Amino acid sequence: MGEGRSKGFGFWTLTFLVVANMVGAGVFTTSGFTLASLGSPGLVILAWLVAGLIALCGAFSYGLLVKRVPVSGGEYAFLSAAGFPFVGFVAGWVSLLAGFSGAIAFTALALEEHLPGDFPAKIPAITVVVLGALAHGAKRVIGAATQNAAVVFKLILLVVILGYGVWSLTSMGSQGEGAVKNAEGPAILAFAQALVWISLSYSGFNAAVYVAGESKSPIVVARALLAGTAMVTLLYLLLNGLFVMAPPGEVVSGQADVAALAAGWIGGDGFERFVRLVISLALVTSVLSMMMAGPRVYGKMAEDGILPKAFEIRPGRVWPAVTLQMGVAVVLILFGTMQDLLGYLGLTLSLCAAASVFCLFQGKNRNLVKGWKRIPPILFVSATLISAVLLTLRDPWQALGTVVTLVVGALGYFSLKGL
Repeated sequence: MGEGRSKGFGFWTLTFLVVANMVGAGVFTTSGFTLASLGSPGLVILAWLVAGLIALCGAFSYGLLVKRVPVSGGEYAFLSAAGFPFVGFVAGWVSLLAGFSGAIAFTALALEEHLPGDFPAKIPAITVVVLGALAHGAKRVIGAATQNAAVVFKLILLVVILGYGVWSLTSMGSQGEGAVKNAEGPAILAFAQALVWISLSYSGFNAAVYVAGESKSPIVVARALLAGTAMVTLLYLLLNGLFVMAPPGEVVSGQADVAALAAGWIGGDGFERFVRLVISLALVTSVLSMMMAGPRVYGKMAEDGILPKAFEIRPGRVWPAVTLQMGVAVVLILFGTMQDLLGYLGLTLSLCAAASVFCLFQGKNRNLVKGWKRIPPILFVSATLISAVLLTLRDPWQALGTVVTLVVGALGYFSLKGL
C-alpha cells in the first residue's frame, strides 16, 4: 500500500479515496425510500445501475479534466481554469458548504443512528468529525495510511456480508417478495427523483481530483477515478439486490435503515448487529476520506487569493483548511438533520459536477476532446440536467436549498470582488 519511490499519492491510495468517499451513508439508507417511491425492487436496481453508468461517465470525464488541469481543487480549479472565475467561486462555495462539510455532517449523523447504545444527541457525530480532522490535520502519510487500512478492512467486511447473505438465502430455499404498491404520480418523475437520491451515493466518484496536485501524475488520478467507480458500482448492485429483493417489501419499504432491517430478516439479530457495526465502520471511513479531500479545495482557493492565505496547503501544513471544514461540518450537525440534507446534497452536487464537465466543450478543450471521448461527457451532463429538471417538476421545494446556496455564493463572489 506504499506510495512507491516517487513522492505523491499513488494509484491504490487514490482508488481507495474514491471508494471511501462513495461508500457512505447513501448505499445503506437510500433504497428503502427508493422502493417506496418506485414500487418495484427491479426498478430500484435499474435506478442504481443507471446512476452507476452515469457516474462512470462522470469519472471518465473528470479524468479528461484532470489531465488538462492537473492541480488540486476539483470543480473550483476546473471552472476557474476554463475562464469562469465566478462559476468557479460558486463551485468552491458549494464544495465548502455542501460537497464536503454537508456530506460529512450527513454521514456523521447517519453513523450516530447506527451506533449501539444511548448517547447524547449529536455528540457521536461531532466526535467522529473532530477525530477525522485530527487524523488528516497531521502529516499527510498518517492520514493516507489510516485511510488505506480502513478501506481494505471495510471492503472485506462488505464481501463477508454479501457472502453470508447469499448463503443464508440459499439455505432458506426462498426469498421475500419485494414488490410494494405502485408509486404515485408519473413513473418518469419518480425515477428521476430516485436517480437524484441515489446520485448522492455516487457523488464521491470524483474524489481523487481534489488531491491531484499531490498525486504521482494526472494519468494515475484518471485511472483511479475509473477503477474506484467501477468497483463501487458493482458493489452497490450486489448490496442493493440483497437489501430490496431478499426481504418482503413491507419490511424495508420507506425505511432509512434498510440494510440493517434486511440483514435482520435474512440472518436474525446477530447478523443485523454485525451489519450495523460494518455500516458504522463504512461511515467512519467515509468521513475520514472527505476530511482528506475537501481541504484541498479551500487550499487552492486560498492559493488564488479568494480565501485568506492562512488556509493555503503547504508541505506538512494542512491543518488550517482541515479545521475550517471541521468547523462548518460541526455547525451543520448542530443545526441540521439527515432529512434536511438528503435531497439538497444530491441535487446541488450533481449540478456542480455537470458544470465542471461542461468545461470540456469550452475554449481550447473543444479541440482536445474528439471522437468517442465526447460521448461520456455528453451523456453525463445530459442525464444530470434531465434528472434535475424532472425532480424539480415533481418536488419544487427540493430545489430551494440549492437555489439559496448558489445565490449566497454569487453574493459572496461580488462582495469579495468589490473589496
